[in-house]
Amino acid sequence: MLTVSIQKHLPDFVLDVSFSVQQEIVVLFGPSGSGKTTILNSIAGLIHPDGGKITLGDQLFYEHGKKPMPIQKRKIGYLFQDYALFPHMTVEGNIGYGMKSGHEIGLEALLATVGIDHLLEKYPHQLSGGQKQRVALVRALATEPDILLLDEPLSALDADTRRQCQDELLRIHSMWNIPFLLVTHDRDEAEKLADTILIMENGKIKESHAARSISR
Repeated sequence: MLTVSIQKHLPDFVLDVSFSVQQEIVVLFGPSGSGKTTILNSIAGLIHPDGGKITLGDQLFYEHGKKPMPIQKRKIGYLFQDYALFPHMTVEGNIGYGMKSGHEIGLEALLATVGIDHLLEKYPHQLSGGQKQRVALVRALATEPDILLLDEPLSALDADTRRQCQDELLRIHSMWNIPFLLVTHDRDEAEKLADTILIMENGKIKESHAARSISR
């Protein structure tokens, strides 16, 4: 279980949140600039809070007054909004970048599951938005993370592709059974994907509720 209780001084407000994520999809929902991405970056170790504590199971990622766990030791998959694929690398190179030896065993099955096994020799500029999203998802999962962070990963896709990728995320989550923490400002997407929605405003969680969507 991921447990987050942090404070971070931002230009317009103080981010002050506390929540936990079990083997479920939790969506951080709210307008741009409400602190959602800062939470993901704090969990990933890209930035450090000013106070509080972050744990994943028995792993201490951050605690005020102690040395934070280095990024490379946190078993986290991170799917960025722009996918952050290396343009000079093929799909195979992008997925393999940073993968530790011994993680290759299930890669072929994962590629087939997501439907990109035929794209290994392609470069990012040769891919559609949906294909890039799937490559980034496989890259994030290829190291067998304990949690997956997703920062508005579908916002640049057209409506049809976005729905397909939402279904893909739900299917992957049911197979992997690890915590997913997803950021979006799209209410329909939040309702479709979330087991729990945390509604944010100006650095605070204003409301938390279980999603009630007939699609789930």
